Amino acid sequence: MANDGRKPTTNDAGIPVSSDEHSLTVGPDGPILLHDHYLIEQMAQFNRERIPERQPHAKGGGAFGRFEVTHDVSEYTKAAVFQPGAKTDVLLRFSSVAGERGSPDTWRDPRGFAVKFYTPEGNYDMVGNNTPVFFIRDPMKFQHFIRSQKRRADSNLRDHDMQWDFWTLSPESAHQVAWLMGDRGIPRTWRHMNGYSSHTYMWVNEKGHKFWVKYHFKTNQGIEFLTQEEADRLAGTDGDYHTRDLYEAIEGGDHPSWTLHMQIMPFDDAETYRFNPFDLTKVWPHGDYPLVEVGQLTLDRNPTDYHTEMEQAAFEPNSLVPGIGASPDRMLLARVFSYADAHRARLGVNYKQIPVNAPQSPVHSYSKDGAMRIQNVSDPVYAPNSKGGPQADGERYPESATWQSDGDMVRAAYTPRKDDDDFVQAQALVRKVMDDEQRDRLVATVSGHLKGGVTQPVLERAFEYWRNIDQEVGDRIAEAVGEKKPAGAPGD
Repeated sequence: MANDGRKPTTNDAGIPVSSDEHSLTVGPDGPILLHDHYLIEQMAQFNRERIPERQPHAKGGGAFGRFEVTHDVSEYTKAAVFQPGAKTDVLLRFSSVAGERGSPDTWRDPRGFAVKFYTPEGNYDMVGNNTPVFFIRDPMKFQHFIRSQKRRADSNLRDHDMQWDFWTLSPESAHQVAWLMGDRGIPRTWRHMNGYSSHTYMWVNEKGHKFWVKYHFKTNQGIEFLTQEEADRLAGTDGDYHTRDLYEAIEGGDHPSWTLHMQIMPFDDAETYRFNPFDLTKVWPHGDYPLVEVGQLTLDRNPTDYHTEMEQAAFEPNSLVPGIGASPDRMLLARVFSYADAHRARLGVNYKQIPVNAPQSPVHSYSKDGAMRIQNVSDPVYAPNSKGGPQADGERYPESATWQSDGDMVRAAYTPRKDDDDFVQAQALVRKVMDDEQRDRLVATVSGHLKGGVTQPVLERAFEYWRNIDQEVGDRIAEAVGEKKPAGAPGD
């Protein structure tokens, strides 16, 4: 092909190569030569171009955009990202929880909703889902929960029996399971679902006053969902349906957006509230803590390299800027450790130097060396020092997002409170939020799922699980599955 003005191919060192098609050989019909460094580079890089996938949330995608504060919430937090009129670049990644990178987008599964705010005070990551609650409240169960939703060791198949075995032995899962099996269990697109922090966080204002908060990103496109039949069809015809929808919408100028609202609880309310406000399996009723509008999040730029900007994106709830802190939520406190640890294992210790993870604010860190370090380090490389190195400023940046705690070291559940029942909020969701048609679809979805190889002992627990949520719905599910009654039971 004649030179048509295109850039010449080079190797990774920038050296031009002579052929895109032919290896270096001894004559046209002879063997390949080991010193064909370009061929070796091509093959060796190909063998190593895949990094380990995420353990949960492996399948996903997202885009870049901005967050703009439209309402004044400075009385609740001093965080620069939430000050009046502030505009902040963001990255938002959506994902499914249990599936691998190649799994269909439309499996029934919670969706991750992870936001990275590139603030002037460092990166702030909000790692959430499209549901306001979660299956468990103690991180000791997290690894086991994820394994129960993935693949069996013997057959390498996902297994409904394994899933229901875990859920029915963990009654705190009822609220999330009722949500998952309802209409919102399969969003029509990522654009048509909400995002929630699920966890409770702390906000601190300039005066040092503290508040407990929950984040609610409400979709401006409206809530839409897929039926199980639609989702199953798409899983077989377009496994990347959600990924494609988001990319094509932004590419066509249809920029999706979400309105951020906060629930804000006065600090002292947490001690006497009728249930533990840090319990990840429960929501705060809006009648007690109404939504407070904050601003708009808009996505307007697609990634240009999915590997570098999405697959290597690292979100971690330990990235908390001044004015924002953690809470006594056990799951959150465990994730503060586990997410960063997962990134170090998957991407290397210097993962925050990958451009998509690098803050837009200055970095003055004493971190040194490690694989793939690209930012120069200059002496002094230790602290304290008298050589002019960076120094912590406790007056400007005090450890203010704290709370008092005492007691013996124990392994125990949260202290019970008046309304700590595991089924009461799931019951309200099914009986008060859902209408008759939604309950009909819920019964069909659950009964269809239970028919998928769930063994008899687990089935009996599943029927009881749903009767604890709602007696009528549980009875209908049992009837649809074909409940086997003991001999001599009423109706025989």
